[in-house]
Amino acid sequence: MPFEKWLEQHELEDSPLIPAATVILLRDSNEGLETLMMRRNSRLSFAEGMWVFPGGKVDDQDGEGRTGPYNMAIAAAVRECEEESGLVLDPTNLIYYSHWIPPVEAPRRFSTWFFVALSPPGQVVIDDGEITDHAWWRPEDALTRAHNKTIEILPPTWITLFDLHSFGTVDDALHAVAERGPRAYATKIIKTQRGMAAIWEGDEAYNTGEDASVGQYHRLVMEDPIWSFELGENTAHNC
Repeated sequence: MPFEKWLEQHELEDSPLIPAATVILLRDSNEGLETLMMRRNSRLSFAEGMWVFPGGKVDDQDGEGRTGPYNMAIAAAVRECEEESGLVLDPTNLIYYSHWIPPVEAPRRFSTWFFVALSPPGQVVIDDGEITDHAWWRPEDALTRAHNKTIEILPPTWITLFDLHSFGTVDDALHAVAERGPRAYATKIIKTQRGMAAIWEGDEAYNTGEDASVGQYHRLVMEDPIWSFELGENTAHNC
């Protein structure tokens, strides 16, 4: 389905989608691929205290001299990255990684472009305002911290880290993402016997809202404390 049609399908008059952009910065280390994560101020109104990738809302300035939501999202990702980390990106190096839309129940519904890129050289500098901390972590180490409850993350971050942990190098990750193209996630939340689950197209319960013991799964089961991604015929993959 073309992106515009997919987006229209999930737009609601009483809960409009707010354009936003995120950039996943990657670097190679002696221990393997690492990604930059940042802790949002606990006093903010959205994702307070959560560990996230650099990003934020698409502003009017992102549309100056540009046309179309994609180009504005690219500009927003570059701007937000510089504002939050001090790292300056070349917009031509960003690869469209995924697109996320939250459940209809969300108080604010962000339509978020996720991009991925090799981190530019330079020291990360945070403002200690909107962002209060940062770290370069291997994706699997970030997931372990989340499961140990030393950090908090949201489902889009968890799924991204889970995907990235399968790549050994930045080149491997960028090549794979460029080859397969972006993935689209319009999230719904259901209750299962093991806890709440975020589900996406392809899951047996996506259209019915009713959990099923048989059939296809495409979900993140948020069981305390270990979340698990389940894809296919009820096959669970824990990290």
